[in-house]
Amino acid sequence: MDPHPIALPTGTQYAPEDDPYGPYVALSRRQWSELAEAVPWELDAGTLARLRGLGDPTDADEVQQVYHPLTQLLNLYWERTGALYGTTHDFLGINHKQVPFVIGVAGSVAVGKSTTARLLQELLARGPRRPKVDLVTTDGFLYPNHILEAMGIAHRKGFPESYDRQALLQFVVDVKSGKQVTAPVYSHLIYDIVPNQRTVVRDPDILIVEGLNVLQPARRRSDGSTALAVSDFFDFTVYVDARSAFIRQWYIDRFFALRSTAFRDPQSYFRRYAEMSEAEALTTASTFWDTINGPNLELNIRPTRGRATAILRKGENHQVSWVRIRKV
Repeated sequence: MDPHPIALPTGTQYAPEDDPYGPYVALSRRQWSELAEAVPWELDAGTLARLRGLGDPTDADEVQQVYHPLTQLLNLYWERTGALYGTTHDFLGINHKQVPFVIGVAGSVAVGKSTTARLLQELLARGPRRPKVDLVTTDGFLYPNHILEAMGIAHRKGFPESYDRQALLQFVVDVKSGKQVTAPVYSHLIYDIVPNQRTVVRDPDILIVEGLNVLQPARRRSDGSTALAVSDFFDFTVYVDARSAFIRQWYIDRFFALRSTAFRDPQSYFRRYAEMSEAEALTTASTFWDTINGPNLELNIRPTRGRATAILRKGENHQVSWVRIRKV
């Protein structure tokens, strides 16, 4: 018997893989949903359909039971961070505009992190103080295809080394410095960076940065010193999680859905996949997962899960079954 038992909050549950002595509290979906107050920012069916990713079954119940409590928690963090910012500036005797509150959203390909990021943007913008909320994906910081090919890593697109990490870091540093910034634009249609296009980020109150590797820790330099990491400048982070087998199936399902939609666009980089037989398409999607996306998840993405402030754990039905929140 543990001689120093830890008293747990009433009704708290821990997921099977959780360490009850770790820095997280895990709540079932029901317990988490009960934390939400009645809120005025309901989403109509049309808005929800626009925000969902292809094949993502997120419905009104999911928004109410999962994203309303998360939005309320994020509002609390944003408000308290603003208060701390003001108090600190008063102490230092300076008068600068408050810099954006930055939220990182991470997770595997096909796990639904883009839907999560878009829902949070929409819900936060409808909050009591109507903040300006911008969303940037790290896809824009991928190296262009011709550079990936020259580096010999075109087959590792999405792995940490396929991103211009210095440019992404500078982008977030500039955001946190209160500067107006721009980000490159990535097109999933042409599977490449769009030349001469930039997304302008103009003085948001809240900025959401969504991507596979946004929770990567700092790298160690050759001289032994430690570099800065993008995650060093986040105020709150969300990791969208699920079993690897579930995500693999969702990836294959999405690949098949795209074969009858986006892949059929004559300009699509993936046009050839729309013409494959179902057997060929299954083999192709499975190979993509087993050789690229699966290894990237296991080697680079999931190991960063424990660095998140909040973890949304999905079940086989793509719905969040429990939520884990870092203890403050």
